[in-house]
Amino acid sequence: MGDLIDLAAIETAAGHIAGEVVRTPTVPSPGLTALLGAPVLLKLEQLQRAGSFKPRGVLAKLATLSGAERSAGLVAVSGGNHGLAVAEVAGAAGVPAVVVMPENAPARSIAGARAAGADVRLTPDIPAAFALAGELQAAGSTLVHPFDDPVVVAAQGTVGLELARDGMALGEPPTDVLVSIGGGGLLSGVATAVRALLPDPRVWGVETVGAEAMSAALAAGGPTPVTITSSITTLSAPSASQLTYDHVRARVHEVLVVSDADAVAGSVELAEHAGVWAEPAAGCLVAGARRVLDRHPDARLALVICGANADVADVLRPAG
Repeated sequence: MGDLIDLAAIETAAGHIAGEVVRTPTVPSPGLTALLGAPVLLKLEQLQRAGSFKPRGVLAKLATLSGAERSAGLVAVSGGNHGLAVAEVAGAAGVPAVVVMPENAPARSIAGARAAGADVRLTPDIPAAFALAGELQAAGSTLVHPFDDPVVVAAQGTVGLELARDGMALGEPPTDVLVSIGGGGLLSGVATAVRALLPDPRVWGVETVGAEAMSAALAAGGPTPVTITSSITTLSAPSASQLTYDHVRARVHEVLVVSDADAVAGSVELAEHAGVWAEPAAGCLVAGARRVLDRHPDARLALVICGANADVADVLRPAG
């Protein structure tokens, strides 16, 4: 097992991004509490700049780059949110950026990345996007990886840092924290933070069928390529990394897998019962929460609402 990040790394990342990100709220959800029959906290990271947690990692990474690395221009590969974050952060900093996305990435993310000034290149699928990004890196661009980077993982852990501190301040910290998984950077960072700060929490990852990179890695004993069939592009990493696999194996209680349809239904339930518009990558947590409560009826839940970069059509398309 490689070196794992710790709370000190997350606190260092918090210093790098202070004043550059929204300090998003953690709030009780009476509607979801009534729906699920258990106390529910929501970490509202969909209110973050660029509509997801991703700018945290991008800003922290940018802070560590040399002038030469910035001048070479950034390249990012993304199912949507990471690319949009790189485009916005790079554009604001005057750094050129190429963002590679699959053709089925959310239209909002593609349009937003272009509006921020990035050179957006579309590929047939996410494995092809990773391949093209690798070629651009080999040609000299500076890669900002969405999850295979300890700086990025530590910065995503600031979500968990805030969640844990807010949960303690509210008087009844969560016993169970649910985080969706693409490549596992957010889950790795959040698990590190909440396990350091909360009293023995269970941390659960949630994937969708056909985007099971972390489940496959856990079953195989290490990262392994997976075939992507899920319609939820923001969770569709072609494999976990050794870095995220090591964190999840050490610090996550279990990874749950739900269907695309359940993830979409969860987005609708978040809108109807919590007044929160969130993409299916966050909606999957509602289905995951039901599974947790089946096993632990006395749980107090916290759901990390990771992003909101989905149009109505994007949400409804996978439902069939």
